[in-house]
Amino acid sequence: MKITICGSMTFSKKMLEAEQGLLDLKHIVVLPKFTKEYSKLGTADKMHSESAENKIKHDLIKDYFNEIKNSDAILVINEDRNGVKNYIGGNSLIEMAFAHILGKKIFLLNPMPQMNYIDEIVAMKPIVLNKDLIKIL
Repeated sequence: MKITICGSMTFSKKMLEAEQGLLDLKHIVVLPKFTKEYSKLGTADKMHSESAENKIKHDLIKDYFNEIKNSDAILVINEDRNGVKNYIGGNSLIEMAFAHILGKKIFLLNPMPQMNYIDEIVAMKPIVLNKDLIKIL
């Protein structure tokens, strides 16, 4: 299965761990641009911010829509961030919506977060893996 990994770039190291786990299970994996570069930076360092300017400059939203379109599923890396357990940010929510509209499977690495837009997340019927990548079918 071809799986596109989604999530906040603050989770870049977790994305690389998930990539390796999926490759070990013989999946094809797509990572966000700059994942490897972000993973090498310390928390005080920044390659570039996740700003509108950089999203436009690198055409990140449209580029990732095309990656999702050409995949069988997405895996959202939803770790704790900003005091929110299993955080799913705005960009990941958009990517989940793309996948949902395109009829792709949506997997969450961890349980659903309790956020203002939980109803939208639930409505997309993601499959919660509880960190067990073997559950991806």
